Amino acid sequence: VQLQASGGGLVQTGGSLRLSCVGFGRPFSSHTMGWFRQAPGKEREFVAAITWNSGRTYYTDSVKGRFAISRDNAKNSVYLQMNSLKPEDAAVYYCVGQGYGYSDYESADTYFYWGQGTLVTVSS
Repeated sequence: VQLQASGGGLVQTGGSLRLSCVGFGRPFSSHTMGWFRQAPGKEREFVAAITWNSGRTYYTDSVKGRFAISRDNAKNSVYLQMNSLKPEDAAVYYCVGQGYGYSDYESADTYFYWGQGTLVTVSS
């Protein structure tokens, strides 16, 4: 079982990136999916999550209005559109899949499936 993230790169402040994540080995269509990030020297933090049917989305306050999470269950994929990027958004971004029965979408402990991470660098 694997989650493979892509789409990271170097972007200027104010620019945009779209991260993609595809699942292999099992369907993730019934799982809440999300993104976490970790910057050098900082703790890992929750970024965004989306329920299995896209009925609800959740964001950390610092990205609200700038980031948008979406999913395509037919492609076993989840996406993170990042606009108006800031230097503080620079981090390794991880695609995650939550275990069944958990509702605390901000807790990393409830996500049992993790991708390898994709690096986002934002130049000032």
